[in-house]
Amino acid sequence: QLQASGGGLVQAGGSLRLSCRASGRTSSNNGLGWFRQAPGKEREIVASISWRGGNKYYAEPVKGRFTISRDNAKNTVYLQMTSLKPEDTAVYYCAQFLSPEAATALRGVRYWGQGTLVTVSS
Repeated sequence: QLQASGGGLVQAGGSLRLSCRASGRTSSNNGLGWFRQAPGKEREIVASISWRGGNKYYAEPVKGRFTISRDNAKNTVYLQMTSLKPEDTAVYYCAQFLSPEAATALRGVRYWGQGTLVTVSS
C-alpha cells in the first residue's frame, strides 16, 4: 500500500512537504507521482518521477514551485511544495504507475495512496 502524509493548513506563500511510503506489493521498480483533486474538479497530475529518478514531469501550474524526489532505499516519494497559492488547495494523492517512467495519465496508475489534504489560506 501507499501511505501519504504531510498535508495540512498553510498560509499563501508558505511551504509543505508531502511524503508517501510504499510497502508490501507496492514496493517495486515503478514510476511514482502525485495527483490532486480540488472540490468539484477532476483529479489531475501534479508531478511524476521515473523509477531511477532521472526523468521528472511537472504540471504547468506548479513548475518552479514544486519539486518531486524519491528515495528508493526508503521506498518513499516526496513532494516539496513552496510558494503555495490558494488554488493549490486540494486532496493530494500519491500514485504508483504501471510503468517505470514518469507517467502522467490516470489510467496508468497501478496503486493509489489514501490522499492527504492541503489547504492554503489567503
